[in-house]
Amino acid sequence: MNDSNVRERLDEKHETDRERRIEAIKRWVEYIESEPAETWGPQQNAIVNDQLDAAQSAQISASHRQHVTDVATEIMDARAESDDNSN
Repeated sequence: MNDSNVRERLDEKHETDRERRIEAIKRWVEYIESEPAETWGPQQNAIVNDQLDAAQSAQISASHRQHVTDVATEIMDARAESDDNSN
């Protein structure tokens, strides 16, 4: 097996993983649009909190932790802007 084959398989795996994540996101969006926030909000909070706990347990670097914080801030800002535009 040459490096080209390995790279092709890795690229295919990444694309498959990406497609699965996109489908999962679409299912989540359908779910939160069909259920009240009181139902899905605590579920989402539990997931986020578990992810944060796992990240802290993994002893990530300060720069990676800052990156996660920055991304979360961007997401919250985009959500607030979207909420403002929908009113």
